[in-house]
Amino acid sequence: MIENIQKYVNKKMEECIINFKKNLSKIRTGRASSDILNGIFIEYYGNKTELKKVANITLENSQTLKVTPFENSIQKLIEKKIISSNLGLNPISKGNTILVKIPFLTEDRRKELVKIIKSDGEKVRISIRNIRRDAKDKIKKLLNEKVITKDKDYLFQSELQTKTNFFIKKIDTILKNKELELMKF
Repeated sequence: MIENIQKYVNKKMEECIINFKKNLSKIRTGRASSDILNGIFIEYYGNKTELKKVANITLENSQTLKVTPFENSIQKLIEKKIISSNLGLNPISKGNTILVKIPFLTEDRRKELVKIIKSDGEKVRISIRNIRRDAKDKIKKLLNEKVITKDKDYLFQSELQTKTNFFIKKIDTILKNKELELMKF
């Protein structure tokens, strides 16, 4: 029973970290990265399809992405979706490809992005603590039903706190690295 709770806690906390990293990868740092276009979906043959599944996305240079649609008929649609994605990007058609220049970030915008990622980091910390709280509640229930002993309860609580501290430190490290990346000129 305790093993199931431990597996659940590990899985949920790892998912929090993975989602956090995925969200941070969408925040642009002034350098081109194909991850910036993640989350853009195109209506393709009646289905909502990710951009990377209907086009090849490569780095032209450190400031430019090159998007090459697999079908020329969807090129204009891709351009419109990139413009309407609220990423502040302006695609330019060049033959059968689309060039997306990544503008340099101003210092004010960098500071604003740092505030945003710190806020997101705090939300993830809260999620980690909520997972810990749920696990503690489940263990208390087992203790009250006398399924486990007080010693097992104490041991689990100690392991749970250690695991929580580990994931919180992981979040802090990810945040620190992203902040350094954002503040580089």
